[in-house]
Amino acid sequence: MARTVWDSSVGKKAVMAVSGIVMLLYLVVHMIGNLKIFFGPGEFNHYAHWLRTLGEPFMHYEWTLWLIRVVLVTAVVAHAVSAYQLSRRDLRARPSKYVHNKPRASYATRTMRWGGVILGLFIVWHLLDLTTGTVHAGGFQEGHPYQNVVDTFSTWYGNVVYIVAMLALGLHVRHGFFSAAQTLGAGSRTRNRALRAVADVLALLLTAGFVAVPVGVMTGVVS
Repeated sequence: MARTVWDSSVGKKAVMAVSGIVMLLYLVVHMIGNLKIFFGPGEFNHYAHWLRTLGEPFMHYEWTLWLIRVVLVTAVVAHAVSAYQLSRRDLRARPSKYVHNKPRASYATRTMRWGGVILGLFIVWHLLDLTTGTVHAGGFQEGHPYQNVVDTFSTWYGNVVYIVAMLALGLHVRHGFFSAAQTLGAGSRTRNRALRAVADVLALLLTAGFVAVPVGVMTGVVS
């Protein structure tokens, strides 16, 4: 039964919707945590340490954090695979272009695929920068996330990569949230306007919240 659901387009869209909501919830929490950097290195570093001790003493050190990571990786892979397979299925269904021009879609809709690629590449760069320190500028300091963030956004390319990715994220969330609501049956003629408004607000808040960190470093508010 699970295979039958997965093989159907409806099933893949449902997987995309659920995995997208999981990632969206994480993004909201992650953004709130990031904003702690404006309260100074002590507050931000303590928050990073707290993430590793979350659930103690029932959970061992970092177990909860690794559990969250596993859930997120599963959601990202499920989301990406579903999107790719649906895209390929759509192309096979119409190998030639339509004779008549299609109605103009929103900018967010037209850039969903490229936005997803940009975000996928950004996730890899972000992990190599602030988790492993592989591509980090200024010398990665284990256990000093505040200084690592300041180092990253003290470079022009760190700011460009991050801000471009966050703009892509805003567009992705704006379209994705509404699409997920429709897929999961939450949409209706009376609720669609409210759902679009929620999608706009979420996209705006997430973009502004994440971009605030590099802007804070660039302007010297965070140093």
